[in-house]
Amino acid sequence: MTQDNIEFVRSVYDLFAQGDVPAVLDAMDPAIEWNEAENFPYADGNPYVGPQAVLDGVFMRLGSEWEYWNLDIHDVIGAGDVVIACGRYKAKNKETGRDLDAQFAHFWGLRDGKLAKFQQYADTYQAMAAVAVD
Repeated sequence: MTQDNIEFVRSVYDLFAQGDVPAVLDAMDPAIEWNEAENFPYADGNPYVGPQAVLDGVFMRLGSEWEYWNLDIHDVIGAGDVVIACGRYKAKNKETGRDLDAQFAHFWGLRDGKLAKFQQYADTYQAMAAVAVD
């Protein structure tokens, strides 16, 4: 079961990288609870509940405020219904022109083959510096 969960989470990252947002949203439980790291630019809507809230509050903002937003996944490990992905965000903010190259850890909770919980941990200082207008 743990290996299946790891492969499922990896497949969701692959879908995101391909820009297949509808498939990513379909992988979410209808009641997913999504939390951005405290003090991250999109933590203002925590918790985002449901795929539509994640789309509106996180994904749409990523798409409109950044020239690109890539995830470089280093490790994906599992412990039953919890999967942890670690890596780096690589992004460029449209308004400031600043680059982001920051560590992250994502904790995923799975339920009935769907993404049910998300908790992000990230370099919030660097992320806020990338979006700060002088």
